[in-house]
Parts: sequence; structure tokens; C-alpha cells
Amino acid sequence: MSADPLLDQATAAHLAAVAADPRGAHVGIVAPGGYGRTTLLHHLGRTIHAATGAEPRLAQPPFDQPAPVLLVDDAHLLDDADLRALRRLATTTRLVVTARPHPRTPALAELLDLTQDQLLPAPFDAAQVRAALPARLRTDRFVEFAHTQTGGVPAFVDRLARTATGELEVPKAALAEFRPELARLDDDVLRFLLAADAGVGLHLDLLVDLLDADTDTDAVHDVVEAARATGLVGTAGTLLPIAQRAVRALVPVERRAWMRQRLAELQLARGGQVLALMRPLATTGIGGASAAAAFTAAAGEALPADPALAARLYAAAITAGRPAVEVGARRAEALALAGDLDGALRLADQVITTESAPHRRDAAAVAATALAHRGQLARSAQLYRWAGTPEAHHFATLATIGIGDKADALELDGPPTSLASAISLMAQGLQESVTGTPTTALSMLVRAAATLEPVGRGVLLPDSPAALGAILGLHYGELGTATSLLDRAIAAGTGGVPLAIRHRLLLAWISMLRGNLTAASEGLAAARRSTRTLEPRDWLFAVAIELGVARRAGDAATLGRAWLQAGEAVLRHPVDLFTFLPLGELTVAAARVRDESRLATHLEQARALLAGLGDPPLWATPLWWGGLHAAIIADQRGAAEENAEALSRAAARDEQFGAVAAAARCWLDLTDGKVDPDAVEDAARGLHGAGFTWDAARLAGRAATKTTDRAAMVRLLDCARMVQGKPVAPRRVSTSDISVAEAAVEMPAEVSLSERELQVAELVVSGLTYKDVGDRLFISAKTVEHHIARMRQRLGATSRSELLSQLRTLVGSSVVRD
Repeated sequence: MSADPLLDQATAAHLAAVAADPRGAHVGIVAPGGYGRTTLLHHLGRTIHAATGAEPRLAQPPFDQPAPVLLVDDAHLLDDADLRALRRLATTTRLVVTARPHPRTPALAELLDLTQDQLLPAPFDAAQVRAALPARLRTDRFVEFAHTQTGGVPAFVDRLARTATGELEVPKAALAEFRPELARLDDDVLRFLLAADAGVGLHLDLLVDLLDADTDTDAVHDVVEAARATGLVGTAGTLLPIAQRAVRALVPVERRAWMRQRLAELQLARGGQVLALMRPLATTGIGGASAAAAFTAAAGEALPADPALAARLYAAAITAGRPAVEVGARRAEALALAGDLDGALRLADQVITTESAPHRRDAAAVAATALAHRGQLARSAQLYRWAGTPEAHHFATLATIGIGDKADALELDGPPTSLASAISLMAQGLQESVTGTPTTALSMLVRAAATLEPVGRGVLLPDSPAALGAILGLHYGELGTATSLLDRAIAAGTGGVPLAIRHRLLLAWISMLRGNLTAASEGLAAARRSTRTLEPRDWLFAVAIELGVARRAGDAATLGRAWLQAGEAVLRHPVDLFTFLPLGELTVAAARVRDESRLATHLEQARALLAGLGDPPLWATPLWWGGLHAAIIADQRGAAEENAEALSRAAARDEQFGAVAAAARCWLDLTDGKVDPDAVEDAARGLHGAGFTWDAARLAGRAATKTTDRAAMVRLLDCARMVQGKPVAPRRVSTSDISVAEAAVEMPAEVSLSERELQVAELVVSGLTYKDVGDRLFISAKTVEHHIARMRQRLGATSRSELLSQLRTLVGSSVVRD
């Protein structure tokens, strides 16, 4: 450190007054190690000499030579005889004495009692830390870093100042300077420092046992005060950050590991928590029965918040000597919650097939849940029934209904905990969705999701009430409720990693239906980035979203590529009730790529599943809606009418289905070349009100291309713009203005776009050049230009920007580019 201490103006003035004291009063300087006692001692000696002319002398034992002023450093290290000798000299000699606050023997206390002025150096504040650093390190970030790491202790600031390079890190050279200090420590003090490093702090009961103090808390307090006197420990019993780094770098790892293990043993004996103690030891390979027990307990603590860490701690318990089969079920649960379903199934099977293994039924529940995520609901239901717990029975109900078998939800059995209540409500809600009313079912699932939120982060679930509620909301036209459920489930971490992916995919689906294709694509990409491999259920939804976005954006190339994946996705996932959303989207895509036969068997299975449940309209709607559009694309009038009629029957039972049924009737009329502007506008607004923004704009835009009425066309285009949240065209045409418009512009007999023209329009408004459009459709750029010219003439557009605006509305694209 510098020859002179860094003093503020008030402290400097006080020292000057002390030095010039005409009484020659004795001075004590008391502070922990590193606080600059020695520097201040020499500074005060020079100040006394300047003020009084007396020549201070740095005294060493034996103290038998009087002098005008004696400077005595580290008086806490002197024996009683030397301290008594100093006390005798005090009658004729001015003393300036430094000492640590501990130890304070009676002889030292008597000596310090003679001092009329006691100086208590304090840690540096941020401004003093800045002044102590070389100019190159005086950035705000480094000053803050240095102050935080050192606690403002002057000696530690000096070590950092001399060795730092400017990076926000403590150099090894700075840590190496702590070695002599650590080597001089009493064994009990070092043990306390290791305990502080482990986070025990001032837990006196633990420290009594750790320090073998035989319930003598005074002895523990003595050790704590000795540790504080080193300057390495703060007032709360925690190590300063730089001191903690030094302890971890310089104390052998085996000693630190032993300390944590011993503390964990003591904590377990008291029923306390051990996760913070054992987490750093997970990869050390330590062994023994006590270590295995501590690792197992720590894993149980970690499971709700960090299942991946829990899995590593269970592995450490096995390394320490715990039989693998004893923790197999819990380790499998941890792996499943962390997203490793392969590992979970492997471990669960090992436990299930070992007759002597404990927790076999828990392992069966883990395997059942993993299989549910992979779409194997029949096998999942069998395992849940074999598991036999009340929660497993409720989950078996979900799986049974999912494969098309009616099952009665059991009443709550056992303590009505939040978890048990949520699982029971979820099963009852799903049962109600099949046999009761949609609103009641959705209400039950919403309540189940809310009940589960506080406790659901570390619970392994085959599906979440939020996901099931969101699916019902999508089927029923309650997209706002679906979004809220999913947002809250993601924030709460319900169901761990596997269900986080499912929740994100369902949010992406909602964005797609609302016409926000960019958000849908980003949500899909985020879900895929969050895991190495999507499980079959999630992959099916992901592929359907990719197909849906490509179809809505008019991206024929992506549609074709995604369809190749769709074939494998549907093969890997059996048809169940919870996959009707992607199955409906795949049905439309299959018709678009002329590959309907690939889904024929799956659609037959879906219809059989629905029949087994009594054809509940709440679950059948996505298939009917997708089937309608697939039939229209394939020009299968009979199939289109069947699906439209099914939607009408659903609307007769529940008016909430009315918007979709009305839209279906309008689509049938459009295939016949009939356009009822009032009916189309009402249907579009109804779809928009339910959240199906893209379908609403698509219907209004397609109707606008089919009408022969110029006023109706403009009105429907405005409707399409309105439901997409776009500005309505300033041009309004009333019935009285038609004759004027016809006199000014020769109107075509019919405003209608062919299928090829619609394909061109979709690609052009997505921002592709004529050449790119031609490459995708296997036509020349000149032909694309010809199609654009014809559409501009038919739509009466006076500029390219007006044409693109109308085409965007017609194709329902959310891409806005000129």
C-alpha cells in the first residue's frame, strides 16, 4: 500500500489534532487485519514528529528503553509480560498502539484502557477505492467490481490494484497473497471460514457441533470474533468475495469437501436443508454412506426448481455408494422433468422390472407420463392403472378419454392439497368436455390451471390443465382464454421442460390463427431451439404449425418441404383426441399438395374415436373445419357439405359454434359462385370475434374476388382489412355512386381470380420477385407479369401499391411490403 493512508478531510484533521495534543495522550488504533493499521501507525508517527518535534521510535520487545514516543504495532500478538512492560512505560512515554479487536486479553485491555484516543479505521468507500486504483483501472465498472470484491478493505484493494489487468476478474496473483494469512490461522478459525464458504454463516447450533465446542456458545463466539479480526469476514459472518475466492483457490479441495459433508451430516440430523452444501460436491466423486444420504436429500430439494441438477445429485449419490435401484424412480422423475425422456424411460423400466426395488409404482407413473408425451396413451393408461396412486388414476382417466374410451373421473381421494385438487379438476374438466357443456369444461380446466400454478413447477404431468384448456379454447373460439392460460403456465414453469415446449407451441398456434405469421414462426423456432429433439406429440404440432404458416403465407416451397416431415410425424404419433388441431391442419395441407391418401387411415381412426365418445362437437370442430376446406380444395362437394352440415348441427346445440358454421355456409356458397355480402361480412366478423383473424380475412377477401358487384367488392375488402387491423381504404362506393363509377371506368362482368392467379398473388405479396415467383410455380417471369397485369385490370387498381394492398387483403397475408 502507499506510504500515506487515504484519508478524508475530516479524518486527516482529527489525526493532526491528535498528533499535536499537548497532553501527549496515548493513542490506540484498533481494526481487523488489512484495514491499514500499520500504515496509519507510521503516518501518525510522522505527524507527531512534525507537530511536536519528538522523534517516534518503532518499539520491539523487550520494552525496556524509554523514549518520547513509542510506536507499537500488533499489540494483540504480545504476551502479558510485554504488555505489562508497556503499561509501566506509559507513565513517561507517549504510546501509539495498534491491535486487532481479537484476541483481547485482560493485559491488552488494560493497556488500551490507557489510550485517550482510539482510532477505528473503516473500509474504503467507492471514492477511496477509485483513488487507490491506478488511473487505467478507474472506470466505473471496475471501481464497482473492486469495491464489491474487497468490501473496501484497504489491503485487499491494494492487492487488486497491483495485479488487475482491467478485466472484471480477480487475478491468481492477488489470491496467492492470501496464502500466508490462511496458513497462520488457528484451526478452529479456518474451519469457521470453510463453514462460512459453505454458507452456514452464524448458524450457532451447527457451529457448536462443528467446532466441538460441547454446547459452549461462548467458545463459538470467540472463534467468530477471531475470524472477523482477520478482515476476511464481514459482520454477517460471510466471507468477503475476494476472501471466498482465495479460500476456494488455496485450501485443498478435499478439506473443503469434508467440511461441506460434515455440515450436511449435521443438517440432516436436524432435519435441515443440504442442497447448498452438496451442490458443489456433485462432481467431486466423494463417497461413503453419509455422503450418499446427503446427495439423496439434496436431490430431493433440487427437484422442484432444477430437475437437471437433481438428476446429477442422484447420480452423485449412486457414485457415493447408494444402490442405483433405490433412487432409480426419483432419478427417472428428475430426468423426465428436465426433458430427458429416453433416460427416464430407461431408468423407470429398470426399477419396474426389479421385483425387489422400492418405489416401483412411482417408476411406473414416470414411464406412463413419458409415454403420454410420446403419444402412446393406451400404454400410458395401463401403467397409470398399475401405479395405483390417486393421482395416477386421474391421469389414467385423461389417457383413456384421449384414446376414445369413456371413463368416469374419480372423486378426490386423500388430503385436498393444491396438487391433488388440480389433478382431480383436470380429469373432471376433460370428462365434462366429452359428456357435458364446453363452458363448464373450460371453467374446470381454468380453475385446475390456477390451482396448480403455485406447486406445478416440479410436478411431472402427462399434460397440463393449461394446455388442455388452451386446446379447448382453440376448439371453442376462446383464444383470449387460451392465451392467458398458456402465458401463466409458462411463467409458473408448470410441468417442467417437456410442458414448457408444449405451451410455447400452442401459443405459436394461436398466433397463426390470428394471422400473425411472424410471431407464429418465431414461437415455433424458439420451441425447437429449447430442446435437442422434439417428442412425437410436440413434433406433430410443430410440423402442423410450419405447414399452416406456409399455407397462409403462400409459400409453396416450404409447404412441400414441411409435408415431407408431416408423413413421418403422423406415423410416429397415434391418433388421439388431443391431436385433432394438427390433424385438421394436416388435412387441408394434404389437399393442397394433392396427397390426401396419406391421411385417410388417420382420419378414419379419428372419426371412430369421436364416435366412441358420442361425437362431442367441442372436439370434432377442427376436423370438420379442416375437412371442409380440404374438400373445397379437392372439389369434393359432397364431403364439403357433410362437414358444413356437421358444423351447423353443432351450432344448433351451442351458439358459440355459430361463427364457424356461418362461415362454412358462406364457403359453400362461394364454391357455387354465390356471394351474399351481408352473410359474408357477418360470418367474417364472427370469426374475428372468436379470434380466427386469418380465416375471417380470408373469407372476406375471397368473397370480394367472386362478387360481380363493385360496391360489394369494396365493402368486403374493407371488412377484410378491418379484421386484420389494417386501415380501411379511403375509397367508399355507395349504391347511388355506382352509375357514376361505371361511366368513368368500364367495369368487367365479374371480378374473379383464378386459382393460379391467387397463387401468384400470395407469392407476390410475400415479397418475392417475379423471377422467384416463376421459379416456385415453374412458370416464366413474363407469365407472372401477365398474371399481375390481368389482376390489376380486374381489380381496377390505379397503381402498384393499390394493387398490392388489395391482393394482401384477398389472400389474407399478414406480410406488409410494397
